[in-house]
Amino acid sequence: MPTWSASLLLAAALSSLSTQSMPETPKPATQPQAPALSPETRGDIFMAEKKFREAIESYQEGPAQNAVVQNKLGIAYQQTLQLDNARKSYERAIKLKPDYMEALNNLGTIYYARKNYRRAINWYNRALKTAPGEVRSATVYENLGRAWFNRKDYARASECMQTALRLDPEVFEQHGNVGQILEETSIEERAKYHFYQAKVYAKAGRNDLALQYLRKALEEGFKDKKNLEEEPDFAALKDLPEFKDLMARVPRVL
Repeated sequence: MPTWSASLLLAAALSSLSTQSMPETPKPATQPQAPALSPETRGDIFMAEKKFREAIESYQEGPAQNAVVQNKLGIAYQQTLQLDNARKSYERAIKLKPDYMEALNNLGTIYYARKNYRRAINWYNRALKTAPGEVRSATVYENLGRAWFNRKDYARASECMQTALRLDPEVFEQHGNVGQILEETSIEERAKYHFYQAKVYAKAGRNDLALQYLRKALEEGFKDKKNLEEEPDFAALKDLPEFKDLMARVPRVL
């Protein structure tokens, strides 16, 4: 029997391997195409990018009988100050879904923007009836408080502000939320509103924010020092160094 050297064995092994058929490289699987975005989703993306006109076009391509789409269309119109179109979109949403709290609230903001506070209050109250006591209605209570404030009914305004704060402790610190009103008011009225916000925070025991809004009110020209010093809601603040410092800055009225 012939003796095989190590080199011959290696050569034979390599020869055997070379004659074996190598497995074919598998072809990459075809990637399925992503489904096309719906008009509503495209509109949402444009809204997030603050491309409001493009959002309007996308929502208009969506289902006209969808209350959510109509409400979103109204918001996009409102962002471009097309208040009439916004109002019509909110009204369509409400017609499709009469208990749609967000659309009811947003319709109230249209009348508020037009300084028709009585009608704004009516719509805010209708919105609140659809979801009483829920945290998501805190913004509606804030809006309602602002409307009562502009009607000079400060007692009702304070009550609404307190309810808003109880439902959502961060409601006054949130900015840019749809439905929250960032109206243009006189410096005097803004100072008074911040004074009432300070009272609400003080009553809730949140002294840091009470002092913050009181400082805003003073910077905007609130000068009724007697009202500040005798305000019962500020009783817990009076011994604080920050409050004493603020009082020292208030001009005395002759």
